[in-house]
Amino acid sequence: MPYLWPGRDVEGWAEMRVRVAIAMVFLVAAKVAIVYVPILFKEAVDALTKSPENLVIAVPIGVLVAYGLARVLSVAFGELRDAVFAKVAHRAIRTVALRVFQHLHALALRYHLDRRTGGLSRSIERGTKGIEFLLSFMLFNIIPTLIEITMVCGILWVLFDIWFALVTFVTVVGYVFYSALVTEWRMKFRRQMNESDETANTKAIDSLLNYETVKYFGNEDHEARRYDESLRRYERASVISKTSLSLLNIGQGVIIALGLTAVMWMAGAGVAAGRLTLGDFVMVNAYMLQLYQPLNFLGFVYREIKQSLVDMERMFSLMRENKEVEDKPDAPELQVSDGAIRFANVEFSYESRRQILHDVSFEVPAGNTVAIVGPSGAGKSTMSRILFRFYDVQAGAVTIDGQDIRDVTQSSVRAAIGIVPQDTVLFNDTVYYNIAYGRPDATTAEVEEAARMAQLHDFIAAMPDGYQTMVGERGLKLSGGEKQRVAIARTILKQPKILLFDEATSALDTHTEREIQKSLDQVSVDRTTLVIAHRLSTIIHADEILVLEAGRIVERGRHEALLASDGVYASMWRRQQEAAQAAEQHGLAIVGEGAPAAAE
Repeated sequence: MPYLWPGRDVEGWAEMRVRVAIAMVFLVAAKVAIVYVPILFKEAVDALTKSPENLVIAVPIGVLVAYGLARVLSVAFGELRDAVFAKVAHRAIRTVALRVFQHLHALALRYHLDRRTGGLSRSIERGTKGIEFLLSFMLFNIIPTLIEITMVCGILWVLFDIWFALVTFVTVVGYVFYSALVTEWRMKFRRQMNESDETANTKAIDSLLNYETVKYFGNEDHEARRYDESLRRYERASVISKTSLSLLNIGQGVIIALGLTAVMWMAGAGVAAGRLTLGDFVMVNAYMLQLYQPLNFLGFVYREIKQSLVDMERMFSLMRENKEVEDKPDAPELQVSDGAIRFANVEFSYESRRQILHDVSFEVPAGNTVAIVGPSGAGKSTMSRILFRFYDVQAGAVTIDGQDIRDVTQSSVRAAIGIVPQDTVLFNDTVYYNIAYGRPDATTAEVEEAARMAQLHDFIAAMPDGYQTMVGERGLKLSGGEKQRVAIARTILKQPKILLFDEATSALDTHTEREIQKSLDQVSVDRTTLVIAHRLSTIIHADEILVLEAGRIVERGRHEALLASDGVYASMWRRQQEAAQAAEQHGLAIVGEGAPAAAE
């Protein structure tokens, strides 16, 4: 109802309400015209049967013209109704789709880590189509048919007797009751079809997104079997659904035939007894056929409405998903002056059985660089997610310039922070679009300057399509290092007060890493920077290094001091240096072995 009769908060609400009102006027006018047609038909038949010897004179020209005009008006009013209402229906679809889309983006990261993209997109697609069907047919088929049934029953009662109206009414009620009963039974098969369809679509999309992995392991047949298993379940539910539809149609046909036969028998008996004219008989027949045609369609519409409701069921369930992380009512914008970050006694867990961070406290003074290092699973990336407020902490607080990030809007927090993540995912669009995503209103010159600072401009310029080169789905046409440089470029373009590098150079070779590290150092000047690093060589100049182990800060200090203390950090440093030396010696050995062959 809110989409049919929109509230004042909806764009163009007044126009939409006016359109609905005008459409209803056209609806009633169309039904009045169509209901009057059989009466005019009766007048014409009676006029012809009264003077069969002089048909030319007896033909009631005025009645026939009125008959034709009534039919034209019924069609015209119906088309005008559809034309006026079209904008209402499509505005409703747009509004619902947009609200679902916005709600999905408002959900916490926890939901998106568990989602099935293929099934989700199919649910939204079917749900929006279901709304369009429901709005149009509920308003322009169910309601008009009920109006027509009421008018026809009233006319039959007034012109003939109550039995004509009663038989017609009982037939309609029986038809509707039978249709509803069987359709409710059939709905479980529709739900099974939807579930199987979502599963099949999810598996297909997941398999295609992981195309290279499928090829690496030669699992094409395995993927086909998984997909076919879902298709088989869909096929089985579809066959049962189609078979049960035949049962429904047969029953509806029997009920309509019985009602039509009964009414026509009463009309025929009336003509034989002289109470009714031949025109009355024709009029009753016309009313029955005219009434049962939309009634027959009503069965289809009821089935489709029920199916649409099932389709919408999943989409609207998305709207009921708990956001988990929400702004407080009337939350202010984050006021960033220096960009100082502070974690104060932070406790966090994704689930109650597994604690991730334990009493974590540290500060990143304005303009300073603090690095966080530690083994995999220590909780380093979790801290970046908390800073972006993808999750709220269970205890303690995270502040920026003294403001608890839970007390300000999420959008303002994220606007103040620029991130270069470990795993960069790009949009299936151009290189230019992906860089400009950091600040969509940036000029071409600014985009190109950001690319230069990320050591990316020369590479882009060498491509045939330059900045208009498509990067492919999730950026698969670019190498890991190229994707990382795009991520760095768009973060540079964003020009945030706070920078967060989450393994920002992990996908780069040594030479490129050094070049980009220089760019990152330039970008970080006068900006508060938090670096989550695996390669310790990239953070030796940090103002402070935090060593995280099992969610606890076990060491902190500058690079030289940590090496001197000969603790966890020093041990990690030695292992990485030994690994780097071994790799270098191995590379030299390979070159040495290849030298004689090259000489030959």
